[in-house]
Amino acid sequence: MTDEPTLFIPARDRTIDGFAVGRVLPAAIHRSVGPFVFVDHMGPSGLARGEGLDVRPHPHIALSTVTYLFEGAIAHRDSLGTERVIRPGAINWMTAGKGITHSERTPKDERSDGPRLHGLQLWVALPKAMEECEPSFVHHPSDTLPEVDDTGMKLRILAGEAYGERAPIDVASPLHYVEARLDAGARLALPDGHAERSVYVVGGDVTLDGRAVPPRTMAVVQPGAHVVTAETDAHVMLLGGDALDGPRYLFWNFVSSSKERIEQAARDWKEHRFPLVPGDSEERIPLDIAPHFAGSH
Repeated sequence: MTDEPTLFIPARDRTIDGFAVGRVLPAAIHRSVGPFVFVDHMGPSGLARGEGLDVRPHPHIALSTVTYLFEGAIAHRDSLGTERVIRPGAINWMTAGKGITHSERTPKDERSDGPRLHGLQLWVALPKAMEECEPSFVHHPSDTLPEVDDTGMKLRILAGEAYGERAPIDVASPLHYVEARLDAGARLALPDGHAERSVYVVGGDVTLDGRAVPPRTMAVVQPGAHVVTAETDAHVMLLGGDALDGPRYLFWNFVSSSKERIEQAARDWKEHRFPLVPGDSEERIPLDIAPHFAGSH
């Protein structure tokens, strides 16, 4: 942590199975915000005709993946037998628990014209008592998520509680995840219900407490009142929650409070002990390196 009242984390270029993303969390200077231990900004990207996103089957443990799109579509398949196409405004919430395998691809019927993709994917660490729960998947369509319309702004409560509304997702720990679209001149106070909070600027000119926050940058704030001001029309995401109940270790696609559990998961994937994805079992992302732990969350 820094002694500055607000910490700025720019997205860094990364590649996931051939697709470019902006990695926000984890960062060397800050590892998590509440239970959110991973944030990737996907796109905005225009893919060539006939091509698409193809993230081959890969495993997770002890976390929930959260996918939210602004543009495009992703076909999700997992080892529970789930098949679901997510489109803008909906939420996919997959809980890995003791172990799950999934793939994410552009739908076949949307590749011919050169698909576009833009959105965020987050990982939410599970409380220690739930790390080995049964895996599950839920999809919430756009029209089931509560909205708050106020002068110059439109808020969507994607998960948890904020601004007097609660999203329908059954979350494992107290948190908020909010999309805010702001007209130029709008001022938005951050939710104050959690000790750890952040703002991520998807686009537009934004200040936080009078300091400019560039696009594709997360501002992590200290406890207290904070106000976002849109200097132009802007699009921001608000993330926050209670602090984790102890350190979390990340390696590859695994999150856990135990290094030994991650090492076991790595062996299980290498030795083909994770379940297959029905309808997408011919490929997999290999794991060719041994677990190493640069830091905890």
